[in-house]
Amino acid sequence: MLGYWKDSLERPEKVLFLKYEEMREHNQGLHLRKLANFLGCPFSLEEEKSGVVDGIEKLCSFEKLKDLEVNKSGSGAIINFENKHLFRKGKVGDWVNYLSPSMVEKLSQVMDDKLGGSGLVFKLFVS
Repeated sequence: MLGYWKDSLERPEKVLFLKYEEMREHNQGLHLRKLANFLGCPFSLEEEKSGVVDGIEKLCSFEKLKDLEVNKSGSGAIINFENKHLFRKGKVGDWVNYLSPSMVEKLSQVMDDKLGGSGLVFKLFVS
């Protein structure tokens, strides 16, 4: 991950680094436009006006993806693992319901050790 982060800083025209938390917290349409521009396929004024961005946002929403039949009853993304386990709530900070305080402390230490000084930070949200 750190390599991709560094490449995104050195070559932003070649590497786009997106964080799930930022995409969920902020205007998703903004991130779709950023991705389209990065791919060299910016939305036209006509597409903007006709609601294409909003349509893509709805089509690619966490809720829509979680409700796809393949993600409710399918498997195959990971051997011997049901796809439904890949989706929890899609809420930023929900990890607090799955990690103990000691696990969070260990994770924080690993993040500091591996990412410290790089400028790449992940917020540890507390409910």
